Amino acid sequence: MSNSNNTSSTGETAESSSLSALVSTLAPVAVISGAYLAVFLILRRSKRRYYAPRTYLGSLRESERSPPLPNGLFNWIGSFWRIPDIYALQHQSLDAYLYIRYLQMALVLCFVGCIITWPVLFPINATGGGGQKELDILSYSNVNPDTHKNRYFAHVFVSWAYFGFVMYLIMRECIFYINLRQAFLLSPFYSERISSRTVLFTCVPDNYLNEAKLRQVFGQNAKNIWITARTDEVDDLVKERDKVAMKLEKAEIKLIKLANKARQKAIKNGANASEADKQAITGDAESGSIAARWLSAKSRPTHRTGPLGLIGKKVDTINWCRAELERLIPEAEAVQAKYRSGAFKNIPGVFIEFTSQQAAEAAAQMLAHHQGLHMSNRVVGIRPSEVIWKSLAVPWWQLVIRRYIVLAFIAALIIFWAIPVAVVGAISNINYLATEYSWLSWLTDIPKVILGVITGLLPSVALAILMSLVPIIMRLCAKLAGEPSISGVELFTQNAYFAFQVIQVFLVTTLSSSAPAVIEQIINAPNETPRILAQGLPKASNFYITYFIVQGLTIATSVLTQVVGFFIFTILYKFLANTPRALYQKWSNLSAISWGSTMPVYTNIVVIAITYSCIAPLMLGWATIAMFLFYFAWRYNVFFVTDTQIDTRGLIYPKALKQLFVGVYLGEICMLGLFIAGTAPGPVILMVIFIIFTVLFHYSLNTALDPLLYNMPMSLLAEEESARLLDGEAGASHSNGNDKFVDEHDLNGDGIVESAEEQVAHSRAARKAAAAHSKGNFLTRFLKPWIYSDYATLRNLVPRHVSLPQYTPEIIENAYNPPSVTSQAPLLWIPADPAGVSKQEIAHTSKIIPITDEGCILNEKGKLEWDEEGTRPPVWEEKILY
Repeated sequence: MSNSNNTSSTGETAESSSLSALVSTLAPVAVISGAYLAVFLILRRSKRRYYAPRTYLGSLRESERSPPLPNGLFNWIGSFWRIPDIYALQHQSLDAYLYIRYLQMALVLCFVGCIITWPVLFPINATGGGGQKELDILSYSNVNPDTHKNRYFAHVFVSWAYFGFVMYLIMRECIFYINLRQAFLLSPFYSERISSRTVLFTCVPDNYLNEAKLRQVFGQNAKNIWITARTDEVDDLVKERDKVAMKLEKAEIKLIKLANKARQKAIKNGANASEADKQAITGDAESGSIAARWLSAKSRPTHRTGPLGLIGKKVDTINWCRAELERLIPEAEAVQAKYRSGAFKNIPGVFIEFTSQQAAEAAAQMLAHHQGLHMSNRVVGIRPSEVIWKSLAVPWWQLVIRRYIVLAFIAALIIFWAIPVAVVGAISNINYLATEYSWLSWLTDIPKVILGVITGLLPSVALAILMSLVPIIMRLCAKLAGEPSISGVELFTQNAYFAFQVIQVFLVTTLSSSAPAVIEQIINAPNETPRILAQGLPKASNFYITYFIVQGLTIATSVLTQVVGFFIFTILYKFLANTPRALYQKWSNLSAISWGSTMPVYTNIVVIAITYSCIAPLMLGWATIAMFLFYFAWRYNVFFVTDTQIDTRGLIYPKALKQLFVGVYLGEICMLGLFIAGTAPGPVILMVIFIIFTVLFHYSLNTALDPLLYNMPMSLLAEEESARLLDGEAGASHSNGNDKFVDEHDLNGDGIVESAEEQVAHSRAARKAAAAHSKGNFLTRFLKPWIYSDYATLRNLVPRHVSLPQYTPEIIENAYNPPSVTSQAPLLWIPADPAGVSKQEIAHTSKIIPITDEGCILNEKGKLEWDEEGTRPPVWEEKILY
């Protein structure tokens, strides 16, 4: 009995910092987040390029831009909230919209969890007689299994209600996604793209790398066929050509800057520069003669021709690059022509454009070859820019071997990473370790506030830093496994990184946080093992409360404010971008969200919240706050800051939704284990029944919906083809090309899509009257997505009258050729200067490679100036919507 008392006393000592850790974590994090937010509110008003580039940036089409927000400190928030989420679908991408919808659904899951669990489990746990202290009185661990065992029935039925809600929401959102994806992909704006009619087949056998053979298989529906071949020789020459061209551009700019700096110095010393400037205007001078008026030959840009520019002959960079380009440009053109003539060995990757989207989808769903794993990998809707060309050369047998090797490596990586993650988890439980192990007793002398920071803030921050390295490795693994597209790499990373998050951030940390205390107590009092397990394991939730605080406040405010990124951007743009091209690229390129590394983080947070929902319900409150902050921050970024570079056609959404089943299973298994530890046969039986129900529900859901998640139904494709003609006539009066967005349930009463401004102001208008059913109330809309979020309804949410520019024959001919085959010598862009050096350099360099000094000048102070918000620069290229 004395052991039991000692154990209890030890437990209370270990518990005593739960509230202290919460406060110690919350205080510094709140201060940091408040400072970030203050900086954001101030900078947002003036730094439009960084905090609202989507409202005006010239690299975006008008239809891709967002409405500007008011410029006050706080008056923008109301206008921001009035923009419906569906705006992201109509102005950016399906992925962008579903990303913020997922965060919204995660918020709903956590908030509804509070409503379901708190009113019942808080009083049940708080009066459970377990003798716990501080935050632990609200958890399952405060229910004494010896005296209050019947209270476990409350946990059973509450878990039924909440886990049932989670599963229904997953099903509902999968149905919503299927209908929305079909409506989006069948809209003219998407279906008329060449990628929607094109299928990539990999692992094509050698005897089918022949256009005639392929046309025999696919018949008259095959319109254009691109059989890929090895491009090593083309790649090397084009890469070398472009490398030398950029070296020449930088050398020309350096020459201009040096000459003008010397000229300005001479003018300050009383020299008359008018005669030299006059010669610059008249031109037809010897190469370099204008710069030579201000610079000696030794002052011109030079480099060494050896490796890394450290050894070898020292040469004049401009003259050397011109000579090299005179050789490389025709050689590159010759090898490109050689590729087009079919002189290189074919590889087992074929792109086939079909006559229609319906024919392409039918070809993607058919069995193309009679041998296993031949032509079995096919991707429909792939854009040329997202093809990983090296993966197309991988034969079928290598794909199998590579996949197993990669999976084995990831498994080993998870095991290896368990060591540092376990250390982080142990730090969070340092109070108990210091009490039980004498060689750590000195830790008890640390002030309570500092100890709270060590056990609360430090592990959370360390874990976040540790995990940031993993997605890079996962993407590399995906490419090594032979994924043929960047979108496929992101989906692979989403799967692998989620598994990594669950095992490392959740399970390993949970076990390492609770195991030392639990094992030691069981050794001291083996006869009380059930009580120790029932009371000890739930305490690991304290770590995740602080983890949610760090993630929700620090990470969310960092996503919103981007303070560090802003200063990095400013430094790079103002001081390190020293060419016109670098200035333009830094100014015009928007940051993009990496779906594969962001979605798993938030999915894992929800999984943790679901797992602990009925064990430590307080966690759901912090998870709700965290998910709200994430939703707010990413919603702002999607609308005003980021761009979509990787298009998964929305597949990130159902993948993340179905990963939430992990939380349901873990929650059920943990509850079952706790009931077994508490020797409560009734709750055990009820939990087993519900686990069986969950498995059957999960299996039925996958069987029914999986084919619709990844394929387009022929019935809709046929109907849409016919309806498109009627749509064209009905929408003729509205096809003015304006961008449009509509709230999820709302069009105006006449079924006419409103303008962007009208829809922002009246985003809660009535749904289209042509719907075959009533609008319904909130509850019926939620419970019956197959009625109120069906294809006909969601079809009205996507742009119906935005037309694509017509493809030229040249664009179609080269659409799915490797980029090195179609790449032309780049246009060099240098600044115009008062001395006229640029004009002379253009006169001589243009004989070899295109070059211009339009759109940028070198001012009297030697700084580059260009019209950031005016006319398009000469290196601008129109984005082709393949």
